[in-house]
Amino acid sequence: MNYENILQRGELLMNPTVNALEKRVVSKTMMRILPFILILYIIAYLDRVNLGYAALQMNAELALTAEVFGLLSGIFFIGYFFFEVPSNMIMHKVGPKIWIARIMLTWGIVVILTGFAQTTTQLYILRFLLGVAEAGFFPGIILYLTYWFRNRERGKATAVLILALPIGGLIGAPLSTWILDNISWLNMSGWRWMFIIEGIPALILGVVVLFYMTNRPANAKWLTQDEKDWLEGELEAERQVSKKVNKVSKLEMLKDSKIWKLSLLYFAAYTGIYGLSFWMPTIIKSLSATATTNMEIGWLAMIPSLVGIPAILFVGWNADRTNEYKNHLLVCFLISVLGFIGCGFSSSVFMMVLMLAITSAGLYGFTGCFFAYLTFFFTDSTAPVGIAVVNSFAALGGFVGPMILGAVAFTTGMFIIAGLLVIGAITLMTLKLSSERKEAKLTSANIKTGTL
Repeated sequence: MNYENILQRGELLMNPTVNALEKRVVSKTMMRILPFILILYIIAYLDRVNLGYAALQMNAELALTAEVFGLLSGIFFIGYFFFEVPSNMIMHKVGPKIWIARIMLTWGIVVILTGFAQTTTQLYILRFLLGVAEAGFFPGIILYLTYWFRNRERGKATAVLILALPIGGLIGAPLSTWILDNISWLNMSGWRWMFIIEGIPALILGVVVLFYMTNRPANAKWLTQDEKDWLEGELEAERQVSKKVNKVSKLEMLKDSKIWKLSLLYFAAYTGIYGLSFWMPTIIKSLSATATTNMEIGWLAMIPSLVGIPAILFVGWNADRTNEYKNHLLVCFLISVLGFIGCGFSSSVFMMVLMLAITSAGLYGFTGCFFAYLTFFFTDSTAPVGIAVVNSFAALGGFVGPMILGAVAFTTGMFIIAGLLVIGAITLMTLKLSSERKEAKLTSANIKTGTL
């Protein structure tokens, strides 16, 4: 599609009838898809990081050292790394409905089995298998969003999805610590019941996915034929632009430095996010009075998550509004760096929670915007592999982050992660969209605001 084609589309969009159709379809798809995938990712995130709360009891009961717990936290992402790309390729072929259901059912079973682990070796195996089971879920959902939302809505859509991270923290912190302190049925420790109880929703929702999720607009019984045709036409027009400005061959894409730069900068963010996610309860406990209960630690751990919600919404919405994704990502990186440095100097619970809140605002804001920016670099044919490659290599940060904080003092670990984020920010500054893609984005923005 050239500039003249985009101008013609702009004239069509200024037509009141077409404009009304656009608003109706966008509203329908957002209301149908976004709340549901948000719920799915909340469950995924909760089952991924609840190990951090289990540590408040589990580490003492099974005599786990800080180094062992760091490896347990990170080994999930090794399984995730090896199976993410093939998982996304399979989903692109068999369809999201079947594959997302399979992922949720298998990870739910593994989480429940974790509640029955008796040795460190069993925990290692189960955490690795959880990564294998869940591999492909998040990049699969990101790919799924490209089937339904145009570039101009993708920032909002991914922001809603990433809300699962702080919401998962808000739900998981009090729920997990309450289970630890209050449930010990059948003489089983609270941490065991935490895994069993929190694994059940994944099984239930895995079945619901089979009946609720729609693979593509053409399959949507909840859209009229006119609505399907309009949405498919819009998405196809963007695919044609993407083919002209991005690599269309998977091999060419893998030779392009952009995909590895994207992987590096998300690796940096991932390291920070999951380093804190797994260690936050232990960090807070280490600075708290000995009388602090697990439940009180859970309430304190909610504060960074509360700050993350408006950060995600604002960054995603404002990046869509201004089409300045890169600048938003850079500011979020810098906020995160300041937050981690502040954490390194904190010696009280109050200051630590405050710095964690600042750090979370930057990291969550970055993640909510990043995946809209990421999709600008791929075509329809390369997106399944490209998104999975970036996410899988970045997921190694989920291994590195917990390992750093388990292997060195918390203060030193915070400074190391801050340094890694600086490297990510420098890498981001070297990333550039092609001039044709910029032209398409600019024209799209003008169409939306009526200045074209």
